[in-house]
Amino acid sequence: MAPAKVSGFYRQGNDWFCNAGLPSDLTIIVDGVNFHLHKFPLMSKCGKITSIFEEFRSTHDKAFTTKLEEFPGGPDTFLFAAKFCYGIRVEFTARNIIMVYCAADYLEMTDEYGEDNLLLKAESFFHKNVLRNWKDCILALQSCESCMPLAEKLYILQKCLNAVSMMVCTDPSLFGWPMMMYGSLQSPGGSILWNGINTGARIRSAESDWWFEDISYFSVGLFERLIKTMEERGIRPEHLAGATMYYARKYLPGLGRWQSAQSGKGRTVASFSLTPATVDQKVLLESIEKLLPKKKGKSLCRFLLGLLRVASILGVNQTCQYSLERRIGLQLELASLDGLLIPSYSDSDTLYNTDCVERVIHHFVSSESGLTLFSPPSLDLESSLSSEPLRKVARLMDSYLAEVASDVNLKPGKIRSLAEVLPESSRPLHDGLYRALDIYFKAHPWLSDREKEELCNIIDCRKLSVDACAHASQNERLPLRVILQVLFFEQIHLRTALAGCLNVLEAESATTGQVTAPTEMAGHVAATNETAGQIVQRDGWVTVVRENRVLKVDMENMRSRVGELEEEFSKIKQEMKRVTKSHSSLSSPRIVGRKFGCKLLPRSSDTQTDVGSTGPTPRPSVEQAHSSRHSRHRKSFSLF
Repeated sequence: MAPAKVSGFYRQGNDWFCNAGLPSDLTIIVDGVNFHLHKFPLMSKCGKITSIFEEFRSTHDKAFTTKLEEFPGGPDTFLFAAKFCYGIRVEFTARNIIMVYCAADYLEMTDEYGEDNLLLKAESFFHKNVLRNWKDCILALQSCESCMPLAEKLYILQKCLNAVSMMVCTDPSLFGWPMMMYGSLQSPGGSILWNGINTGARIRSAESDWWFEDISYFSVGLFERLIKTMEERGIRPEHLAGATMYYARKYLPGLGRWQSAQSGKGRTVASFSLTPATVDQKVLLESIEKLLPKKKGKSLCRFLLGLLRVASILGVNQTCQYSLERRIGLQLELASLDGLLIPSYSDSDTLYNTDCVERVIHHFVSSESGLTLFSPPSLDLESSLSSEPLRKVARLMDSYLAEVASDVNLKPGKIRSLAEVLPESSRPLHDGLYRALDIYFKAHPWLSDREKEELCNIIDCRKLSVDACAHASQNERLPLRVILQVLFFEQIHLRTALAGCLNVLEAESATTGQVTAPTEMAGHVAATNETAGQIVQRDGWVTVVRENRVLKVDMENMRSRVGELEEEFSKIKQEMKRVTKSHSSLSSPRIVGRKFGCKLLPRSSDTQTDVGSTGPTPRPSVEQAHSSRHSRHRKSFSLF
C-alpha cells in the first residue's frame, strides 16, 4: 500500500510514520493506532512522554513502546499534538479546540517543557476566540463529548456553558454572525448588506426562542447541564421550558401532534452545520421531566400529557411515570380531552389507558382537597376558590367517560370508579354522566338490569335537567326502576317550576295594593299573564308550564268525575234502602188484602168500636179461627 503523506506524516494501514528520514525509536499506541515517532521532538514538548521515557530508560536502551490510555480526542487529537511537537503548522478551530486543550493538559505540554507550548496556545485561542462567539461556543460544546470528564476537570465545559448562557440574554444581532432568517445579507458586524455593500441598517431583535435550534444538537447530558446553568444565571423559566420542549419534540417523534406551528421555523446559524445528537429516547424523556419548571400553563399541560403518552410507549421507570401523572394532576383543569385519550400500549384489552387517567384524577383531588381545607363548612361551593377548577375537571371527565364508554372491553367497575373519583359537589348537573352511561349501555347491550341499576346509582336524578329527564323517561336501555325514579323527580321539577312562576305572579299582583274594576282587572290579569309568560320563557320553562296546565285540567276533570260517581253511589244506596222497606211492607196481610180487594176482620178493639154497627154476625167457630189467624199475623209483624 503506497503511503499517503499528510503534512510530514503518512499512514500505512493502522500505523502512522513521520517523514523525517530517520528510523523511529518511539512507538506510542492510542486506541489501537500505532504512531512511530522519535524521542527528541516529543520529549522536548511533552512532560508525560519524558516521565515515561525516564521510567523505562534503564530497561529500554534503544526503542521502546508505550500505550496512552483514555487519551482525550483519540488518535486524531494525538496526531495534532505530534505535528505540533515536530514544528508542523497546525490550525485551531472551534471543533477541535477543547480536545486539543485536554490533550495538551494530558501530555503536560506546558511552558516548563517549551516556550509558547501547546497548552498556552490552546488556552489563548479558547478565551479570545471561542468564548466570545456564539457559533464557536456551540461547535466547541458539541465536539467535547469524547473528553467530557477532563473538560469538566479543567473548567473548560463550565466556561463554555456560562458564555452561552450570557449570550442567550443578549441581542443576537450584536454577536456578529449571520442568521438563517437573513441568510448572507448580513455583515459580520451585524449590519444588513445589499449587493455586498454595508447599508448601516441594523437587524431587528430576534425572537426570544432564536437559540432553541442551536442547542438542540447537544447530547442529553450536555443539554441538561446547559439548562441548569441557564437557570442559575436567571434565565426566565418560560424560555427554559420552551427550549426543553423544543429539544424533546426534536428527538421524540411521538410528540409530533403536540408540536406547535412555529416550532418548524429555522433558527439555526447559516454559516455552519451541526450534526444531530444520538440520544436514548428513554433517558431523554426521564431527563426532560426533571428539567421542566414546576409551573402551570395550557401549553405545558398539553406537553406533559404528550410526554405521558410517549412514556407509556417507551416504558420509563415508575418514578418518572408517577412524577408526570402528579404534575398533570396539579393542573388538570387546563387539560384537553384529546390529551387525556392515552391509548393503552400494555397487555390490557381496553383501548385507552384508563388506569393512568384515574391516577391523574386522584392527584388532582388530593391537591384540591388541600386547598379547600381552609374554607368554612358552611361556605357554598359557588363561592369556593377551587369550585371552578373542580367543575372544569368534572366536565372534562364527563366528556372523557363518553369517549371511552364505547369501548366494548371496558368493565362496569372501571367506568364506575372513574365517575366516582371526583367529589359529588363537583357536578351541579349529572347530564354528562347520564350521556356517558347511555353510550355505555348502547355499546354493552348484554348487561343485566342489576348491573345497569348499580351503574345508574352514580346518577342523582335530582340533578338531571328537564331535557335529560325527558330523554331518560323514554330510554328503553334504562332499567324500569330508574325510569320510575326519573319520572318522579321530573314531576318534582314541574311542580317546583310552576310554584316559582305562581310565586312571581302573586308577588306582582300584591304590589298593586288595590281592587280594580272588572275591565281593569281583566287587563291586569292579561298583563300579569304576559309578564308570567315572559318570566317563564326567560327561565326556559315554557314546555313545562304547558304540560303542567294539561295535567291540572286532567286532574280537575278526574276530580269532578269522582264527585259525580260518589253522588250516583249515594243515590243508588238510598234507592236500595227504599226498595228493601217496600218489600217488607208488601208481606203484611192488610196491605196484601187491600191490594187484592179482600176485607180483613177487625181487631178486638175494632169489634168494640163497631158494636153498634149493623151487619150479619159471623159464626163463633169462624170468628175464633179468624182471631187466631189475626193474632199470628200480628205477632209476625210486630218487629216492624
